Amino acid sequence: MNKAIALVDDDRNILTSVSIALETEGFDVYKYTDGSSALAGIKNKPVELVILDLKMPVMDGMEMLSELRKTSKIPVIILTSKDDEIDEVLGLKMGADDYIKKPFSQRLLNERVRTLLRRVSNEKNINKKENFSKENNRLLRGHLELNLLQHQCKWRGLELQLTVTEFIILKDLAFRPGHVKSREQLMNIAYSDNIYVDDRTIDSHIKRLRKKFKAIDSSFDYIETLYGLGYKFRE
Repeated sequence: MNKAIALVDDDRNILTSVSIALETEGFDVYKYTDGSSALAGIKNKPVELVILDLKMPVMDGMEMLSELRKTSKIPVIILTSKDDEIDEVLGLKMGADDYIKKPFSQRLLNERVRTLLRRVSNEKNINKKENFSKENNRLLRGHLELNLLQHQCKWRGLELQLTVTEFIILKDLAFRPGHVKSREQLMNIAYSDNIYVDDRTIDSHIKRLRKKFKAIDSSFDYIETLYGLGYKFRE
């Protein structure tokens, strides 16, 4: 069965060209011209990934992303204008997993899509890769509980909605408490296959992780920054 992708953009030329290219790669593509119709469509026709333009009428990409993240951890790639760095940073802070600047090559988009879907698949099979049994598929670190099979995160018994990228970064930090992970190491873990992202991308994911934890525990301080070195999960 083909994996389904929601493509959301008010530019019909992009809808047509990108959908044809993705379908050629074997994906099923559902096309939407605004965020409102996309949210409704995704409820009726679930997808494995969303490609989302930020500037659209009726409901723009930021608003759609915000609404989507209230109930779903589905991977999201945002499309931003060439020179608008604010858009890409804000998109990552709001929960996007990746971004691509317009104009972009279809080959690049295909690579990002396959990498992100592969990361989701790898996370679902993490118990096999790291020798976790079905009876022992949790990673416990103090008040933190990560269910590696169901891709769930709890802090003090309360569940947090994390994106795929956020979950991967948190799991890697929590797996070895006290061990410092550089930005480069976290980038290699979260963005494989030689896909380029800069330090700001990892910083944005870390800031959003902290914000989500502080929303349920204002005293949360377990993700530490070591300036010039990277990040660690406090022992």
